[in-house]
Order: sequence, then C-alpha cells, then structure tokens
Amino acid sequence: MTMIEMGQRAKAASRVLASAKSGLKTQALYALADALEANAQAIIEANKIDLQNGRDNGMSEALIDRLALDEGRISGMAQGARQVAAFADPVGTVISGNTLPNGLSVTKVRVPLGVIGIIYEARPNVTADAAALCLKSGNAVILRGGKEAINSNMAIAQVMRDAVEGAGLPADCIQLVSDTSRQSSIELMGLTDYLDVLIPRGGAGLIRATVENAKVPVIETGAGNCHVYIDEFADVQMAADIVFNAKTSRPSVCNAIETVLVHKNIAECALPCMKAELDKMNVEIRGCDKTRQILGEGVTAATDEDYFTEYHDYILAVKVVEDIDEAIAHIAKYSTGHSECIVTRDYANANKFTAEVDSAAVYVNASTRFTDGGEFGLGAEIGISTQKLHARGPMGINELTSMKFIINGNGQVRV
Repeated sequence: MTMIEMGQRAKAASRVLASAKSGLKTQALYALADALEANAQAIIEANKIDLQNGRDNGMSEALIDRLALDEGRISGMAQGARQVAAFADPVGTVISGNTLPNGLSVTKVRVPLGVIGIIYEARPNVTADAAALCLKSGNAVILRGGKEAINSNMAIAQVMRDAVEGAGLPADCIQLVSDTSRQSSIELMGLTDYLDVLIPRGGAGLIRATVENAKVPVIETGAGNCHVYIDEFADVQMAADIVFNAKTSRPSVCNAIETVLVHKNIAECALPCMKAELDKMNVEIRGCDKTRQILGEGVTAATDEDYFTEYHDYILAVKVVEDIDEAIAHIAKYSTGHSECIVTRDYANANKFTAEVDSAAVYVNASTRFTDGGEFGLGAEIGISTQKLHARGPMGINELTSMKFIINGNGQVRV
C-alpha cells in the first residue's frame, strides 16, 4: 500500500471517528485492551525477534530495555487503554459560549485534529498508547515506528486493528507503516493532503530531522536533556535519592536526568553522598574540575558537549555552580525544555526556580521521572511536548483536539 493510499484511508476513517458516539469509541478501546492481553504471547514472540536483532546490531542494554516487552508491560499498555476509555470524551465539549448584543449565540467546542501521523523509535508501547489516545479523541492515526521494533509494532497494530473493527469502527482508524526506510518517513512528512499534524517521538536527531523536513505542522516531543539542581539548602540524602531515581530507574527514557548541578556551598557533602548511590548502578560521572577535585579518581572530565547530550545510558554530567542564578542560566543554555528539578528547603529559592526555569515540567523536591501522562492522571500519553504552541508537557486526549466555533442565529446579517 502506498503512503497516499494510507492517507486516503486514514482521512475516510477520521470522518467516521469524528462523529462516532462516545459509547462506541469506549467499547472499541476496551476491546483493544482485552485483545492486547489475549494476544500477549504472540506479541512477545514478535518482540523476541526485535530483541535478538538489536543485540546482534550492538544495541545498548538501556535501549534493549526500552524495546523489550513482557506480560507486565503488555498488561500496562492494556491498562493505559482502559484508563483512556474511562475518561470523558473531549469531542463536543463546550469550552466557552456567549450571546452577542446582536443575538448571535457563539459556542466554542472541542473537535478532533483529524489525521495524526506519529514517527517514533524503539518504543513498541508507543504503538498502543498512541492508538488509544487518538481513538478516544476521534482522530485516525498513521504510525511509523523504527526498524528496531518493526516486528513488535506490526503484531501490536494488527491486534488493535482487528479489535477496533470487531467493535464496529473502521480498522483504518489505526494504520502502521511497514516500510522502515528513510523514504517512508519523507513521504509521511509530505502527506499534506491527508495529514493534519505530525508528532515525532524520540531522540533529538529524529525530532530535528522531522522539524526540518516536514511539510505538515509538527508538534515537537520527547527530547529530554533534564536537570537536577541541588541547592545550598538541600536535604543531602533527599537529593541523592532523587538523583538516583531520576538517572537510574530507566535511563533510556526522556524524563531521565542527564545533568546534576550542585551549589558550591554544599558540594563537599552532597557529591560523595550522591556518588555512593550512583555507584550501585555503576553510573559514569563526567564532571567539572571542582567535581573531579571533590570525588577524585574515576570521574571523567566533562566537555561542553557533555552538558548538551541526552545519553540514554548510565552516564551523568555534573557541575558545581556558584549559585542558583548560574544553575538557572546553565539550564537555559543546555536544556531541551522538558523537565527540571530543584532540591531545596528554601521557599524563596524554590519559587525563584519554578518562576525562572522555562521548561514543560518544573519540580521542587521530586524526581523528573514523574513527567508522564499516566503519572499526571492523563492515562496514556502521545508524547511530552517541549514546545509552547498548541500543547506543552504530557499530551493526553484534550491535547489531541482543536476547536471550532458554532454560531446560532435567527436571520442576522452583517451591515
């Protein structure tokens, strides 16, 4: 099937979805969730092929973990779909309304975006999460995953298409591009007659390539060069625990931290405590001169490039800073605008950090790993937007809608 044919089918399906009853969409989502669990073994077998191919091609263990599926993760995908199914349908929700002096009634309501294209990398759970969110919000979706997960993605997509069709909606609400060549991405990026928006979900390279080459509107998501700043008034053990969780619980995901900034007045105490925790997972530290002086041997000298890098691995850049202003300036220069945290017991510094750091999620005394649609109560997410237009932060069903104005009159004409 050509990309244009996929676009035509998606557009036709989107028209059906846009007017579909809430109950029908909910029924389809529950059917989709049940089908994922019922077909877990078949999906796992397909995933094993991808895992073996990944290891044969030298994929890091952190990325292997990102790719891997088991019954628990598949159950999590199904549960995410059920959570989305249980949410109120955003389509048709009245955002605002008023009656003008001339008697016209103007109402602003939520409507689907239409056809959403999603380009993503080795995260097969995205296939299910994206399909569920798009379905609930009345959008057809064209999914284009990476070659690393193609067997997993095809298995998941087929299960979902069958389930949705069995529930009474078009199977083409959900489509997966089976061609993982660069050409298929370029064709999807140029599908201007059929695609309403394109969402890249992955590393900085994928997002940059999509923004530079797409001919359709793009929502940037996923690039996560996240920071923790340990303030001079921090609880040192709390800081160490937060850094350990934010770096090591899943280092390959976008809400994992890549850099720790430490106030000079607490560095002598905080850095050894932090390193003791990180050593449990053999995290490589790349530090500034002051960091290396305090921690001694085994700490690599950090370069400017290290502070720009999203590692997706057990590697952490560290810098000792003069004060909170230098920490905020460092984040402004190097951050991708995803998630940042301050660890402090000082109320004024906490407020200063949250006011001046310009990222989608800003934390006080909590791990950045919470930046997630499920953790924020949105169910599954389509991605975490790091831009400011249309949507920012975890994108749930409301963020996959636009709006239109409905005007009711009784014969008014403009003079």
